[in-house]
Amino acid sequence: MRNTAKITTAVLAAGALTFGLTACGSDSDSGAKADASEPLVVAASPTPHAEILNYVKDNLAKDAGLDLEVKEFTDYVTPNTATEDGSVDANYFQNQPYLDDFNKKNGTHIVPVVTVHLEPLGLYSNKIKSADDLKSGATIAVPNDTVNEARALKLLDANGIITLKDGVGSEATPKDIAKNPKNLQFKELEAAQTPRSLDDVDAAVVNGNYAIEADLKPAEDALVLESAENSPYGNFLAVKDGNESDPRVKKLAKLLTSDEVRKFIEDTYDGSVIPSF
Repeated sequence: MRNTAKITTAVLAAGALTFGLTACGSDSDSGAKADASEPLVVAASPTPHAEILNYVKDNLAKDAGLDLEVKEFTDYVTPNTATEDGSVDANYFQNQPYLDDFNKKNGTHIVPVVTVHLEPLGLYSNKIKSADDLKSGATIAVPNDTVNEARALKLLDANGIITLKDGVGSEATPKDIAKNPKNLQFKELEAAQTPRSLDDVDAAVVNGNYAIEADLKPAEDALVLESAENSPYGNFLAVKDGNESDPRVKKLAKLLTSDEVRKFIEDTYDGSVIPSF
C-alpha cells in the first residue's frame, strides 16, 4: 500500500511536471506568434525608406487594417540585429548581397519579403564636374562595408575609371583592382559618412539614400550613376525567417508594391529612387 502510494504520487508529480512543461511550451509558442492587433514595428533608414513607410502609414495602412509603427535608424547594422532579437518586427533598408553577407558574418536569419525600390549608387564631387577630371593620385571615398565597397568599385569599373580583376564578386576591395591608370587612392568610410567627406576628398561613392539626405540629386548631380537594369541591389522589406506569413507583414508587402506607392516614389524622388515592381 505504501509502495502503491509512492508510485501514485510519483505518477501524479510526473503528470504535473509534464502539464507544466506543456503549458510553458504553449505560452512560448503563442508568444512567438504575431498578434494581428498589435502594431507592426518596422526599422528603416530615414530616406527614402522611412519616408515611404510613413506615406503608407498616413495614407494607406488604416484602410488596410494595419497599425504601422516606423522606427528610424541611421546605420546598416541595428535594423538587422533588432529584427533578429525581436525588438522590431521587420526592416526596410537593404539589398540581397548586403543581407547575404550580414547573415553569414553575424549568424542572423533575416529573409526578404518583397522588393520595393532601387537607389542607384553614384560618384559625387564638390571639386570636379566630370569623372574625366579626376587627377593622378586623387582620393575617392568609398563605403567600408563589404558589399557596398564592392558595389562602389564595380561602379568605377563599369565607367572605365579602374579595372577590376576578372571574376571578382560582391567582396571586391581595392586589392582586387587590376588597372588603376590614375593611381587613385581610396578612403574607406562608414557609408553614412561618405557624403560628409566631399569637402575632404576629390570624390566619393555615395549610397542613394545618403545622397538624398545630403540634398544631392543622383539623377542630376552624380558624375557617374549605377544602372538600374538587372540590378541585384533592389531594397526590400525583410523579416526574421519564419515571420513571412505574419498577416501584418503580408498587408505591408501588398501596400509597398501598390500603384499608390509607385506614384509616390516617382513623384517624390524624380529618378533618384526607382520602383522595382
